[in-house]
Amino acid sequence: RDFQGARIAWSADMGRLPVEPEVTRVMQAQRRTFTDLGCIVEDATPDLRDADEIFSVMRAWNFELSFGALLKSNRVLMKDTVIWNIEQGARLTGPQVGAAEVKRTQLFHRMREFMEKYDFLVAPVVQVLPFDVDVPYITRINDVGLDTYIDWMRSCYYITVTGAPALSVPCGFSAAGLPVGLQIVGRHQDDFGVLQIAHAFELATGFWKRHPAIALNKS
Repeated sequence: RDFQGARIAWSADMGRLPVEPEVTRVMQAQRRTFTDLGCIVEDATPDLRDADEIFSVMRAWNFELSFGALLKSNRVLMKDTVIWNIEQGARLTGPQVGAAEVKRTQLFHRMREFMEKYDFLVAPVVQVLPFDVDVPYITRINDVGLDTYIDWMRSCYYITVTGAPALSVPCGFSAAGLPVGLQIVGRHQDDFGVLQIAHAFELATGFWKRHPAIALNKS
């Protein structure tokens, strides 16, 4: 596909989210890749207000629906974060769930209207570099404290609740060699367009070719 003239909204921090500087640096270095493909790249972010509320309500509701019965019989075997999510869902009221659904519809249409100007939105997949396997989750980014165990991936779940098609592609490596990804978001139901531009980006960069050695501890 020829991407000459395709318009891209470039959002380095989804408008206001804390992002590790190294993630921003690696991502910013690939902005030119899109212009070399013929795209018009502009700094822009959709209006994502209420995305946090929508996601937290719908996630908690689903956790309680899926695992509420297990919590009663197997609480001692469950992770604290899972217990927290289930209990959040159990405390929800009908009006809270209804309000979240109304706001999700409003967010869907704000995103749809935003994407009438742009063919694609490009943003970080997550806001941090890959972290140590022994760290349960990130609690702080750039001296900004995080409230929950999934706040370090808000840049990802904000897009989830819009209903827009999206995928992540490798976009480079940190100074220490850790992989960084960017997510490409498309218009409603333009899944194929997202696949096309992601394929073009991968061909242009070749980052997908790296196969890191995996050390197995056999002790």
